[in-house]
Amino acid sequence: MKLPVIFYPGEDGMVFAKCPVLPGCVSQGKTRNEALENIKEAIEGCIEVRREMGWPDTEEMIDVEVAL
Repeated sequence: MKLPVIFYPGEDGMVFAKCPVLPGCVSQGKTRNEALENIKEAIEGCIEVRREMGWPDTEEMIDVEVAL
C-alpha cells in the first residue's frame, strides 16, 4: 500500500512527518530518514486500530485544481 507522507521541520530541529489520509497519524525523527521509518511504523499502527474499529483503512483524499 502506498500512502502520502508530508515532512516538515520542527522548531527543535526534529523532522516531523504526517500521513494526511490517516487523521492523527504523525511521527518525528532526528533526520528525514528516521522520521520516514517512524511514520511507517505509526501508519501500520493506525491502520491496525482503524481495522479493529471497523473503519476503512484510510480516509478519502482527492486532488483539487485551483487557479492562482
